[in-house]
Amino acid sequence: MKFKNFLMEKSLYIVLIILSLIMIEVLLMIYEINLYIRICVILLPMIALIISIISEYIVKNSFYKRLKVNLNELDDKYLISEIINNPNFIEGKILKETLQDAGKSMVEHVNSYKFLQEEYKEYIELWIHEIKIPIATSEMIIENNKTEASKSIKEELDKIENYTEQALFYARSNTVEKDYMISKVKLDEIVNQVILKNKVSLISNKINISLHDLKKIVYTDSKWIVFILNQIIQNSIKYMKNQDKKIEIYSKDGKENTVLCIKDNGIGMRKEEVGKVFEKGFTGENGRIIGKKSTGIGLYLCKKLCDKLGLKIELDSNKDEGTEVKITFPKNSFIDF
Repeated sequence: MKFKNFLMEKSLYIVLIILSLIMIEVLLMIYEINLYIRICVILLPMIALIISIISEYIVKNSFYKRLKVNLNELDDKYLISEIINNPNFIEGKILKETLQDAGKSMVEHVNSYKFLQEEYKEYIELWIHEIKIPIATSEMIIENNKTEASKSIKEELDKIENYTEQALFYARSNTVEKDYMISKVKLDEIVNQVILKNKVSLISNKINISLHDLKKIVYTDSKWIVFILNQIIQNSIKYMKNQDKKIEIYSKDGKENTVLCIKDNGIGMRKEEVGKVFEKGFTGENGRIIGKKSTGIGLYLCKKLCDKLGLKIELDSNKDEGTEVKITFPKNSFIDF
């Protein structure tokens, strides 16, 4: 708060005081009061007025300056009313009460929206679990009635299952810490589980799988890492070339980490798109190709879940050459299962 602005706000009050003192001076002159007394009558109120204005400015300026500093330091700005010191002037007290009322109202609104969001999330999770039953039943019927048509239907059912699983993990992605357990995981078993999950798509698309150097132990949540790897494999299958299709999966040991690499020789992507692949909703040029429509959610979820699990995920790609995804599992010496 600038002193100049404060004075302008007090200008009417100051002008009225000065006019009152001038009128008093005129009356004193009419009655021929001693000059010394007249000077004192004018000077003392002026000094009192100046002291009053300066002290009021210091108190208010100190309060608002502290208020601004506290607000800038807060991540959650709406909590400002909780840390304001009790002001000793009326405008400050009114401001604090107003902020407290506004903050209380906002918290009530936020809680109501949280409740609705949680309710919706629970419904989505329930719906996904329910939809899995007819999917599993359909797969059993197909397994017992194998035809060329049923193979195609099985492939489409796998896609439906993948999308429903994606929806489930998306619904839970903000509360991963409530739904995961870090343990020793055998890398080869996890990879084989994902390959088996995509067996039909891999066979029907005639994709060669090369697995090596996977006899490693990493620390992670097996359920979440299976989902992450599944999304990456699904992307590799989706954007394969027409000829000589290959996916290579292997690992490398570093001093402080183990890196899992998933490499394909698909259509790849332009270099300028690589930095955006983990952004929510980003589809790029490949995602808009007819017959390969993309939601831009898969890799976004992979990045989000890896961050929550303390893993690092990187992607490198070249147009018409292929794509390589690397997931880094840190080795924590203080963890001993």
